[in-house]
Amino acid sequence: MKGLMRALGVLLLAVAGWQVLVWLTAVPHFILPAPERVARSLWANRALLAENAVATYGQILLGLALGTVLGCGTAVQLALSPLARVALRPVLVFAQAIPVFALAPILTLWLGYGPASKVVMVVLVTYFPVASALHDGLMRMPQGYDDLARVMGAGRMRRLWQLQLPLALPALGSGVRLAAVAAPFGAVIGEWVGSSRGLGYLMLLANGRAQTDLMFAALVVLAGFTVALHLAVDRLALALTRRIG
Repeated sequence: MKGLMRALGVLLLAVAGWQVLVWLTAVPHFILPAPERVARSLWANRALLAENAVATYGQILLGLALGTVLGCGTAVQLALSPLARVALRPVLVFAQAIPVFALAPILTLWLGYGPASKVVMVVLVTYFPVASALHDGLMRMPQGYDDLARVMGAGRMRRLWQLQLPLALPALGSGVRLAAVAAPFGAVIGEWVGSSRGLGYLMLLANGRAQTDLMFAALVVLAGFTVALHLAVDRLALALTRRIG
């Protein structure tokens, strides 16, 4: 509760600073709208924002789920197979060297303007943090635990499920937290490149019509969902770690 109150206090200070900046600079509202204008736009366009938010949220959640499953599968495979570590890890690192926004036009060309290209974008930005974090956690099992398991005759799979995975859960939680923050970025980039709905599409539309207050309203809705998603993932990761640990 104290953490929530501190976060709300920081948020209120940020909004107050935003309002003071608008007052002091007298900046035109089409460049930087005041918080009051953004709040009015949020209410006036609530149906439009909700409709587009549902599309974006669905793409984010589906892409995050798929990216997490694929990342976990890859991490387990890398931990079990030295050959996979030699062959696949350099490919994964190289793939992350390509800016994800550079792939968005290609994915739109291949998969069209529908949700599929956006979901794949989210998978791309969430897959590597999960795979990398879980793989590091799996490979950091204390040597004493591994030696004891081998002495007791535990096979590779048994060591994985009973020792490595439980010990790697905090690392997995960190990876999924990072993925949850990055997931909205992937969805919005995909919508900017080509889409007919979603918060990213609505932001581009509002920008083209000089409706800066609506653009900020869409950004607020997206930021709020990102914070809520991060908190939900954080709570889930902590609960899972405590239960299994």
